[in-house]
Amino acid sequence: MVAHPLRWQLLTALAGSDLRVRELTERVGEPQNLVSYHLRLLRDGGLVRSRRSSFDGRDTYYHLDLDRCATALTSTGAAVHPALRLVPHPLTAPPDDVRVLVSCTGNSARSPIAEALLRRHGVAVTSAGSDPKPQVHPLAVRVLREEFGLDAAGHRPRPFPRDRFDLVVTLCDKVREVCPDFGGERVHWSVPEPVGHRDFVRAAGEIDTRVRHLLPVLAAGRKG
Repeated sequence: MVAHPLRWQLLTALAGSDLRVRELTERVGEPQNLVSYHLRLLRDGGLVRSRRSSFDGRDTYYHLDLDRCATALTSTGAAVHPALRLVPHPLTAPPDDVRVLVSCTGNSARSPIAEALLRRHGVAVTSAGSDPKPQVHPLAVRVLREEFGLDAAGHRPRPFPRDRFDLVVTLCDKVREVCPDFGGERVHWSVPEPVGHRDFVRAAGEIDTRVRHLLPVLAAGRKG
């Protein structure tokens, strides 16, 4: 599945950020119909997922399932020879001077969750929103406490700061369109806005997975 050169290019692009088809065509320099065809094969193979944009329902974001890729590649290596079995990369904290900003529109649910999950791994991170709510959603506080043992009760939603950041992660499709330039790399995680308790558990689990895969990238000195 991944041996095809174009599919490998698509996976490499999606490893850093969720992207739309037109962005992928620009990255790989191929026509949209060809890119869409190979994206469909990757989706059918379970390596890539798609999700309608919450900002513009006509757009679709594509997301690489990194856990599924890791499992598939590990199985492939072991099938060739036991010595080729891949081992998980140890979770290593990035350098202290790597500054990260995570953002969603209201800075009340997804970005506070991401901030808490990154901070517990020693990342110098802050969160903000384009239109901050008066307070953090109670379910975000509850899920962080129940699922991860983290206390976010003292967090207060913030507007965008004026600081510079090495990496900016946008977690909702709307804020991606209005996020200012903070001078560093930008990646996008298209996480649906949670509503009920089950949605918050699902969103926190997805963000935690993305955080785990981001840590070795930050530790290696690459942001995207």
